[in-house]
Amino acid sequence: MSTSILPDSTTTPQGNLFHLPDVGEGLTEAEVVTWHKAVGDTVAINDIVVEIETAKSLVELPSPFAGTVIALLVEEGQTVPVGSPLLAVDSGLDRADPAPEPETSRPSVLVGYGPSDRSTQRRRKRNTEVSGCDSTPTPPAPTAAPVRTTPLVRKIAKDKGIELHELVGTGPNGRITRGDVLRHEQSTESPADTAAAGTAAPSAPASDTSREERIPVRGVRKHTAQAMVRSAFTAPHVTEFITVDMTATMELLARLKASPAFDGVKLTPLTLVARALIVALRRNPSLNSAWDDAADEIVLKKYVNLGIAAATPRGLVVPNIKDANHMSLQELAAALEQLTATVREGKSSPADLSGGTITITNVGVFGVDTGTPILNPGEAAILCFGAVRKQPWVIDDAITIRSITTLGLSFDHRLVDGQQGSQLLYDLSRILEDPLNLIAFG
Repeated sequence: MSTSILPDSTTTPQGNLFHLPDVGEGLTEAEVVTWHKAVGDTVAINDIVVEIETAKSLVELPSPFAGTVIALLVEEGQTVPVGSPLLAVDSGLDRADPAPEPETSRPSVLVGYGPSDRSTQRRRKRNTEVSGCDSTPTPPAPTAAPVRTTPLVRKIAKDKGIELHELVGTGPNGRITRGDVLRHEQSTESPADTAAAGTAAPSAPASDTSREERIPVRGVRKHTAQAMVRSAFTAPHVTEFITVDMTATMELLARLKASPAFDGVKLTPLTLVARALIVALRRNPSLNSAWDDAADEIVLKKYVNLGIAAATPRGLVVPNIKDANHMSLQELAAALEQLTATVREGKSSPADLSGGTITITNVGVFGVDTGTPILNPGEAAILCFGAVRKQPWVIDDAITIRSITTLGLSFDHRLVDGQQGSQLLYDLSRILEDPLNLIAFG
């Protein structure tokens, strides 16, 4: 699809500008993935014009204007901040009409979402320096362009006495990398330092692009990485494991699939594990809670928004099923199927990905026995469901073949004591070993 890229500006000779809206969750930027309209195309109000990728999901943006597209202002693959102009639409208005009211600094708002509360402009710093009694204002000194890098690289450069603005970044979008800092240090090393070291200063190895590939970290993958680091270094994780005889649950699954009541409903072992977890939470509510730093309180949730961790080509996402504790088994199965389809298409909305209270990660689909999952930020626990395998098992001192799985439970030790986490795992195992406990525990 052809594009027409204009110079950086907020106005065009004619037409209406559609700015990147705040689609919720306090997001500050997004990547333009696919244009659905080209220059010269006719567009109606609410026609989908572009697909963007935020830090959490893919979002289709509708046009707030009707008319003809006269310019696409951002290329596919480009990341821009909220409020940036995306395209210009000629609505065919008479150019002699009075000029419209000037736009405010607030970004456009997508229908159904509100703008971020954070200001999009920084307050200018006052010049408080004066020279004697001269009242003539001193013109501000020119400022260097902002340096794009990470806090870690800034610290390395500071420790080595290197000014970052002197470097040329080789990372994505000109970002200065750790390698850039180290190569600059080597290139500026004095002969005396080299002689003292007793060896020649090593030259930076030439980059061989045929032997490695650099993949920009952005969108969903960037958000996931930041969230996992924040969770790992904020919540004290504890992980416990239990091995469970799933034979009775697998037999029940086969009977349910053959039942007319579940005709057309997709049932999987995950469906019954999810149902068992919801029931077990009734006896162990501390696992369905959150830590409120501001109020220094534990918030017990009386509802279950069940998150299901899902791997996608763009990274890990955790959409959740709202109020799963009020659903019948049929409704839960249908919700899981819909969630899977939405994730596969990359259409999970910010609302789908927020507000979770507890999560299941199903590593069994990859043939993995179990794991030590990291908590989804803001949640007290995450359950790891491993592969169900036929294995030898001892029953009444006799060895027999049974369907066995291993469950791993990670929890936030600020919210959950070892006894509470162990009790949930034990109750969950009792339900899966004898599904009649779905009724007994209810």
